[in-house]
Amino acid sequence: MTDVMTSPTTQLPAPPRRRKAVWLRELALLPALVVVFVIGGLVDDTFVGWSNIVSILTASAALSLVVLGESLVLITGKFDLSLESTMGLAPALGAMVVIPAASAGFGIELPAAIGLLVIPLCGALVGFVNGFLIVKLKLNAFIVTLAMLTVLRGVQVGSTKGKTLFNLPDSFTNLATTTFAGLPMSVWLAALLFAVAGWVLRYHRVGRALYAIGGNREAARAAGVRVDRIAWAVFVVAGILAAIGGLAYTGYVGALGANQGSGMILQVFAAAVIGGVSLDGGKGTLVGALTGVLLLSSVSSLLNYAHVTAEWQGAIYGAIILVALIIARYAGGKPQT
Repeated sequence: MTDVMTSPTTQLPAPPRRRKAVWLRELALLPALVVVFVIGGLVDDTFVGWSNIVSILTASAALSLVVLGESLVLITGKFDLSLESTMGLAPALGAMVVIPAASAGFGIELPAAIGLLVIPLCGALVGFVNGFLIVKLKLNAFIVTLAMLTVLRGVQVGSTKGKTLFNLPDSFTNLATTTFAGLPMSVWLAALLFAVAGWVLRYHRVGRALYAIGGNREAARAAGVRVDRIAWAVFVVAGILAAIGGLAYTGYVGALGANQGSGMILQVFAAAVIGGVSLDGGKGTLVGALTGVLLLSSVSSLLNYAHVTAEWQGAIYGAIILVALIIARYAGGKPQT
């Protein structure tokens, strides 16, 4: 286990030297982030302007919510590939029960409030099913979530008939269009959820249980941790976060494409891995994951400023993951598989 537990509710404090090492790992990406902005400023001085910074933060908000959900799952020693489809299907279903048939909706035209409620409920349902199949039926997480990704993507494309949903209610875009102190509400929401989740992981017994489960499930079970219940709940929380992230992304784009979220799981894993979240489970912090999101979003913005095509951006993201794995191998002393 990565954290020493004396009981399900107590934990020995980490030595000062260890706490310092944790903080150094959490802030390790900040120099890289500075380098990206220096290079961006040389490419185009508007890159370091306030408008582009706001754009980066707004784009980061949607991605960060999915990364938050994935990071929680990774810390427990599992992973969820289906989150990218959840962030597309959940807001699509929420919108289609609201918008008229002429706009590719179901035609039932329910109130917008019900449509918004459908979004997290859909994410929770997907996470519940994933948790049941993986935790209760002991099926392989990779196969289950890969299959779920495919199923959800097919349902989304089929239900929307491959069309992009326009004419969305204002409530579906308010997260990205409503601002406070110069920043969209989606940014503030992501910051709040990261702060709450970070506090839980660091100070609450549930957070200690997540690390214990990821470090050694049987030892955690022997210590009195309700492994199955907590691991199952994490999949539900991840699904809800991905659904809300999909809503934030919809507001950022201003429409809802039939393939929303497609391919985003690569960025999600890249952000988590380069942020120090272990693929083995039991290690990683949300501060590191968040800096990973900001770094990737800044790199993406820089590549756009440099007119690099989307195809090459995908290759670059893959290279970033490989480099991060190599660094983690020699920094952590144990390969991440």
